[in-house]
Amino acid sequence: MAENAAGGQNLAVLDALDSARTQMYHMKAIVIAGMGFFTDAYDLFCITTVSKLLGRIYYPGVNADSGKPGTLPVNINNAVVGVALVGTLMGQLVFGYFGDKLGRKRVYGITLVLMAACAIGSGLSFGSTHRAVIGTLCFFRFLLGFGIGGDYPLSATIMSEYANKKTRGAFIAAVFAMQGVGIIFAGLVSMIVSGILLHYHPAPSYKENPKLSAQLPAADYMWRIVLMLGAFPALATFYWRMKMPETARYTAIIEGNAKQASNDMQKVLEITIDDEQEKLAKFRAANEYSLLSMEFAKRHGLHLLGTTTTWFLLDVAFYSQNLTQKDIFPAIKLTGPAESMNALREVFVLSRAMFLIALFGTFPGYWVTVALIDKMGRYLIQLLGFFMMSLFMLVMGIKYEYLKESNHVLFAILYALTFFFANFGPNSTTFVLPAELFPTRVRSTCHAISAASGKAGAIVAAFGVQRLTLKGDAKHMAEALIILSVTNMLGFFFTFLVPETMGRSLEEISGEDGNSGVAHGSTATAGIGLADVSKDDKYPHSSTEWQPPSMQA
Repeated sequence: MAENAAGGQNLAVLDALDSARTQMYHMKAIVIAGMGFFTDAYDLFCITTVSKLLGRIYYPGVNADSGKPGTLPVNINNAVVGVALVGTLMGQLVFGYFGDKLGRKRVYGITLVLMAACAIGSGLSFGSTHRAVIGTLCFFRFLLGFGIGGDYPLSATIMSEYANKKTRGAFIAAVFAMQGVGIIFAGLVSMIVSGILLHYHPAPSYKENPKLSAQLPAADYMWRIVLMLGAFPALATFYWRMKMPETARYTAIIEGNAKQASNDMQKVLEITIDDEQEKLAKFRAANEYSLLSMEFAKRHGLHLLGTTTTWFLLDVAFYSQNLTQKDIFPAIKLTGPAESMNALREVFVLSRAMFLIALFGTFPGYWVTVALIDKMGRYLIQLLGFFMMSLFMLVMGIKYEYLKESNHVLFAILYALTFFFANFGPNSTTFVLPAELFPTRVRSTCHAISAASGKAGAIVAAFGVQRLTLKGDAKHMAEALIILSVTNMLGFFFTFLVPETMGRSLEEISGEDGNSGVAHGSTATAGIGLADVSKDDKYPHSSTEWQPPSMQA
């Protein structure tokens, strides 16, 4: 075994991973895991671009009654948008659990196959009535969400266990940043497909001729093509995902096979590593406690509470932003009145607006996080993001009517900034932290629980907040924004339950190495998750991590 900087002991193969220079296999792992997140984001957010089209095609009576084309009945809208989120929540819990029990690699390919098959299935219909079409869509999008859910804990855990400790945060954040690319492509692909079909199938606006403005059958082909194209990124990376070796941490710590772990890592790191099979037995014996044990509660209970609450609160706000873009865009003049456009033109305009917001607001935030997370730390970025999101949403809520009527440019800037600080903030850090804080034996499960809590927040957004925004009037939109501002501020305060993890090995953070002290000379007990001091060794990053001097060794 190797002594770590804090005085604890770690296995040679794990120390080799922690100290390895950045190599091609790191980049390859980022791309392979990241393409899963590209697919996840594309599949989850492309529904935003076509949901109003579904209203025009399959619910023309509702459109005529309301005078607003593209209006879906509230229960149908909630089902179409929310069913994938319900599937994602369940998939996270199931695949996260099996990721710890069967191995990360063993269940990793299943998620891709499920995502690809169900993306194709989403564009099919078992019947021609609106009930058959929407029922088929919801069925496959639930299963699609189930596959997407598995990608969250598995991709995060695999990347954290492959990475070195110096750049681990950037590597995990880079995988998650592919979500931003997926959102961009959801808008771009929808814009291209609708633009091509619009060119070859011109039609009058809804105001001029409601029936012809639906542009059937071209519009019906359009949404199916967009949804089915989500299968291709998943299929493209399936072979490479299956070629990835199991992580050394799983092979050594959970399977107890130090020789195999050393052999796997020697192939990719191109160095010689002692297998230390006898010492591994002692290492494993000290970390046999389960998720439901008092030992876990003592060491990591507050950490799990922190990761679950912050991710829940973040996703209430983040998914409300994304799912209600179609309602916000007219207010900031990125789109025009629906009745002045035909079906495909409305999809094109909505997709263009989504693309622009993602490109200039969403996308940069992800990659600023990648650049700074191992310099600023996760904790500070999360606090900053929650605070700025809360501030911008509060301003938009209080001044909604003024911004909508008199200052569209400022409205658009504020709206884009909320996306920027979501992604240069808690949307990225809530994904990173659960992959670092918990022991190898339950790492995938704990990440899954945290992520599922986030999806519960997304479901609240889809079924709750959207009830306000679907009405579209200024009063309810302002109320929704103020509620989301308060939600973000709660996230700011719950962040104090989450410690900083920057610059330390996974075993040091979780206490698996038997370490009784924190690096940098601090004397509080990192092994039980009760101490994590800042770089000057004087002030704690988290109130849950501090011990008074009298209790220090």
